[in-house]
Amino acid sequence: MSLPQLGHMHPPFLKIMDDISEYLRYIMQTDSKYTLAVSGSGHAAMEASVANILEPGEKILVGVTGIWGQRVADLSARFGGDVVELNAGLGETLSFESIKNAVETHKPKVLFLCHGESSTGTKQSLEGVGALCKANGCLLIVDTVCTLGGVPIFADEMGIDVIYSGAQKVFGCPPGASPFFMSDAAMEKLQSRKTTVATYNMDMKLIGDYWGWYGGRSYHHTGPISNFYALREALAITAEEGLENSWARHQAMYELLWEGLTDAGLEPFVKKEEDRLPCVNTITVPEGIDAAALCGFAMNKYNLEIAGGLGPSAGKVWRIGIMGYNAKPMNVNLVVTAFKEGLAAQGFKK
Repeated sequence: MSLPQLGHMHPPFLKIMDDISEYLRYIMQTDSKYTLAVSGSGHAAMEASVANILEPGEKILVGVTGIWGQRVADLSARFGGDVVELNAGLGETLSFESIKNAVETHKPKVLFLCHGESSTGTKQSLEGVGALCKANGCLLIVDTVCTLGGVPIFADEMGIDVIYSGAQKVFGCPPGASPFFMSDAAMEKLQSRKTTVATYNMDMKLIGDYWGWYGGRSYHHTGPISNFYALREALAITAEEGLENSWARHQAMYELLWEGLTDAGLEPFVKKEEDRLPCVNTITVPEGIDAAALCGFAMNKYNLEIAGGLGPSAGKVWRIGIMGYNAKPMNVNLVVTAFKEGLAAQGFKK
């Protein structure tokens, strides 16, 4: 990020943008040319996803498994969408049967699912959902903010129409340039809109032309030059490691973490193992334990941040991110040590 600034329309910088798009095609496992990095955090990419393919009055079915589904429901309503929520229990995911029934009953134009819900630590299965959506004339948006690069995702094979993610999670990159993908079907919907995209800043008809989607290059905004430098490098590191190796590393570190936490007498918040998110782990706070005090202990002794719950899980769990650089044995073992010592300081006995 300390490299000299390039002009945002200069050929060397456009080459960096092209590199980002190509790396994202590999990491998202797609042949679509419609990949880019949104100038902004994951929330900006979330807004771009909804704003571009949902028109006012159209129905969107939002799978709510935690705070991110809640926010997409809120955001969709702000763009004039007819929002139908499909809610899962806390720490649970949506079954394919419940999704199928809701899609066939409500006949939405768009379905949203959060692949990795970081507030509750759940991983939503996407098996069969893309085909279901295609059969029912529905586009599928998937939030992969804390899963892309760490958990298998196959955009084309799974029939996903829009993916957005974040730079600061698995890729370990400063936030501010967020991965984004559209399928051909999503692009067709964008181009055939009856109404103008309600946000100029996130209009993919315009931003796509900045990224060369339509055969040319036109100025839309000044891209975050240094963030694009960093994102290209982070994606290159992931590509060099290889997706399969990255997925395996994150899974192995998830298993190492729970081996240590189980030995410490702690239990996962998500009861079904197949629903647990390897990249963000939620740990049930035992009765009688001061969760905030343990977080303070870890920070004061080890300069280690242990997060509390978020949204619906606030006060119920600790959250541990095993992503990118943190997905290494040394870091995982330090987390386990901090938990064991912090619990012992409060007199906890397993």
